[in-house]
Amino acid sequence: MVETSSISSESGAKRRVIVVGGGLAGLAAATILAERGRDVVVVEAEDFLGGRVGAWTDTLRDGTEFQMERGFHAFFRQYYNLRALMRRVDPELKSLIPMDDYPLLGPNGSKQSFSNLPKQTPLNIVELLRRTPTFRARDLLKVSPLKAAAMIAFDPQRTYARWDRTSAAEYLDSLRFPEDARRMLFDVFAHSFFNPEGDYSAAELLAMFHFYFLGNPEGLVFDTMNVPFSRGLFEPLARYLQKFGTELHLGEPVERITKNKNGAFVLETSKGTIEGGELLLAVSIPGLKHLVKSSPTIFDPTFRANIDRLTVTLPFAVWRLWYDKKVNADRAPFAGTTGLGCIDNISIYEKLEDESRAWSERTGGSIVELHAYAVDATWSEERVREDLMRGLHAAYPETRDMKVVEERFLLRQDCPAFRPGDHASRPSVDTAGRGVYLAGDFVKLPFASALMERAVTSGFMAANAILRKAQKEPVEIKTIKPRGSLAGAPGI
Repeated sequence: MVETSSISSESGAKRRVIVVGGGLAGLAAATILAERGRDVVVVEAEDFLGGRVGAWTDTLRDGTEFQMERGFHAFFRQYYNLRALMRRVDPELKSLIPMDDYPLLGPNGSKQSFSNLPKQTPLNIVELLRRTPTFRARDLLKVSPLKAAAMIAFDPQRTYARWDRTSAAEYLDSLRFPEDARRMLFDVFAHSFFNPEGDYSAAELLAMFHFYFLGNPEGLVFDTMNVPFSRGLFEPLARYLQKFGTELHLGEPVERITKNKNGAFVLETSKGTIEGGELLLAVSIPGLKHLVKSSPTIFDPTFRANIDRLTVTLPFAVWRLWYDKKVNADRAPFAGTTGLGCIDNISIYEKLEDESRAWSERTGGSIVELHAYAVDATWSEERVREDLMRGLHAAYPETRDMKVVEERFLLRQDCPAFRPGDHASRPSVDTAGRGVYLAGDFVKLPFASALMERAVTSGFMAANAILRKAQKEPVEIKTIKPRGSLAGAPGI
């Protein structure tokens, strides 16, 4: 990664856009702005790009270098804007490989498949219920039809007005699904967004049902990246941006923002000052709260209050294990889990990326990664590890007799919370005040989106807001149909 650094002249400062944050949201915005001739500076606190999906170099005890990441990520096929960004550096998306299925593993050997589901509603619902071994036809008599219909009636305005103050747990309780079927069909889905059901907006959950399943024309399966994120996306994207003259300031935290006498923004960083005429903040919620608090003259009281309301959800854990032997050959590259303790999914990395595959072929071992989302904040690291290992042994019993030769354990707490009642005050890309814009996977969008796609889409939208102000052509933003099949139906 090439790092450039320069201190701005006053004449150029007004024309410059400063993007704070080198994750997907910031890089998406920087790419669009740079392509359309804007002078862009990206300032990132870490010494690598990618934010929460970035990768950094680490070394095993035997001297082998590898790229460590904060966990596996699925590239769903309706991630249209993320894929558009990736095509800047990988036109044919050769770095992505398709998954045929991602099984869901439950207690006592129970298993659910998502492969080859119909892509149209209600056929996809009927087939999914048919495949669920814990759901019987007679159980339909107990299900609340009006509450279930809310899943097919998603509307960006009405759904939030009706359901945002209700928790996901309360909504799922109201469906009256059998406990085992609910666990297989809904619990793992809710956890995939890092939030616990009891403190997660039902409107957000309904938006996710729409985005990933009921309104998604691409189906529930996804692709994975067959190389580390750093090599497959962020290093090529850095080179792409630099061709347009974009400056990348890595390892340079922003400490405070002020304005100079000419009205330009002045960023005080760990290495100096950077000036620009417009400012795009594409940082995590903790980072954004820090900047707003340390820069009292930049943001108006309403915006400051809305940022103060933003919170992060419970911690998540990533545990990567290098084993001396291979797991059974029939293990899926990625599997979701439910009802096996805190564990939420298991990845077999040599079946996903080339770097891990090379290690596995050389040593005869497996690289297994475990995730736990929305971990109880009172749990110690030791307790999380013990519970994760119990879940792995229950799902893949052969690992009981395998030896761990190397490991990396991460416990982080910086994913956005989507708590009941939060939506009304959640900031959008252009609510920060004159000349300041926001991007990130926590930002309010006018349609359903999530995770990596939400980050990129918000970056595109923030760039468009800046471009429209300058009367330049915006980038196309693509998404699934915004409303469900029953949206607007009375009584739902």
